[in-house]
Amino acid sequence: MSADFIEKQLIKKAKNGDENSFESLILSCQGRAFNIALRYLRNEEDALDALQESFIKIYRNLNTFKEDSKFDTWVYRIVVNTCNDMIRKNNRRKNTDSIYRNDGEKETVLEIPDVSDAPEEVYDKKEKQDHILSCLEKLNPGQKEIIILRDIQGFTYEEISEILECSIGTVKSKINRSRLKLRETLLEQN
Repeated sequence: MSADFIEKQLIKKAKNGDENSFESLILSCQGRAFNIALRYLRNEEDALDALQESFIKIYRNLNTFKEDSKFDTWVYRIVVNTCNDMIRKNNRRKNTDSIYRNDGEKETVLEIPDVSDAPEEVYDKKEKQDHILSCLEKLNPGQKEIIILRDIQGFTYEEISEILECSIGTVKSKINRSRLKLRETLLEQN
């Protein structure tokens, strides 16, 4: 049996109220969904809140899933929209403060250091990563979103097109413009 066939059967069972099937579907995309939320919100607690809220929305709206895209693509679209909603809500509450400010607490970016590197190399990599993330925060939300989906999460143009509900041509154009803006921001900061 193909993975698509199994997914369709799980979706059918979940739509009919089978909680185990729904759980199987969610578990298959939970890790990547969390990483998307974490990259958007840059805080583990907020990312977990967004994920929980997204899964509730998915459960409540499962019957509206038309199955014209992959289930995980639909899930990622909901996670992205939930994160954007949370960012908007937080921006309304804090008119002058950035929600990405680091209040002296530890950085929430997940990182897996390469143990074969010397400490100086690890430090340099971390410094470069922090610099890139700092510049990413200076992009507008649409530019940041497209960079996260393509360059950080590695989604294909087709998947991004489905997640953002726009054409592949628009996706390619947005990626190109966003990368140029990020490059400009990186060069300005050096």
